[in-house]
Amino acid sequence: MDHLTALKVFRTAAASGSFAGAARQLGLSAAAVSKNIAELEAHLKVRLINRTTRSMSLTEAGAAYHARLSRILDELAEADAALAPMGASPGGVLRVSAPLTFALTCISPHIPQFLARHPNLRLELDLQDSRADLVGEGYDLAIRGSDRLEDSSLVARELMTMTHVVCGAPAYFERFGRPGEPEDLKAHDCVQFTLSGHAHRWTFTRAGRSVAVPIDGRYKVSSSLAVRDALLAGFGLSLMPRIYVQQALAEGRLQAVLEDWEADRTPVYAVYPSRHLAAKTRAFVDFLRERFSPP
Repeated sequence: MDHLTALKVFRTAAASGSFAGAARQLGLSAAAVSKNIAELEAHLKVRLINRTTRSMSLTEAGAAYHARLSRILDELAEADAALAPMGASPGGVLRVSAPLTFALTCISPHIPQFLARHPNLRLELDLQDSRADLVGEGYDLAIRGSDRLEDSSLVARELMTMTHVVCGAPAYFERFGRPGEPEDLKAHDCVQFTLSGHAHRWTFTRAGRSVAVPIDGRYKVSSSLAVRDALLAGFGLSLMPRIYVQQALAEGRLQAVLEDWEADRTPVYAVYPSRHLAAKTRAFVDFLRERFSPP
């Protein structure tokens, strides 16, 4: 048995739903498909597919094996592609979904450089803080800022981790005082970014001690830019990605509090369908990794 061939035959049969469909896709006979799967089952000592003369279905073991196998074969194809000749220039239309504030702060200033590097490529960058359906809406790639990724069939590459800071305007602290401990936040107007994974509970750590503070503010909003506007206007305080407010902090328009505590962190990923990467998608992933790699 050619193990790699048998694995590819099993994956194709599972995806197509029939041995005949797999045979057509792979250019094999139905008998060859059946033989490869039978030899794979014998090798694994477990039944992967229930089949009759009219239908087939994955067993519980087959479904679990298929899920893991698909990721492995995709990674193998990705590794092969990385060694392919690099003469072909990425081209076509690249559709990317990204969070609005993150893209405006960290990505869009560098897009002209990316497009200058790839003159045959056109980019459609869709900025929205709500989470797009990557596969259903036809995106080649999405950027996710989250500690939870929703679909294990997607490939995720971590780009960076955003640290957070509790901050507010000097005028707010003059009127209402500065919290000295995380629990003091309960007495303050806390502006909530509703799309955050920690919108309703902020967690702080210091010297091995962790404190989770429930948050239920008067102002809840689905835009980080709107949260920042509220802070600059002196309405409340919030837990913000430091990168979004670093200029306002440096200029003194906002001030940080509780800096002796480590606040929540948010990893940022490039996410794309679990399949062989097109040259255009790989070029953008490489651009992002270059942009966010440590100096």
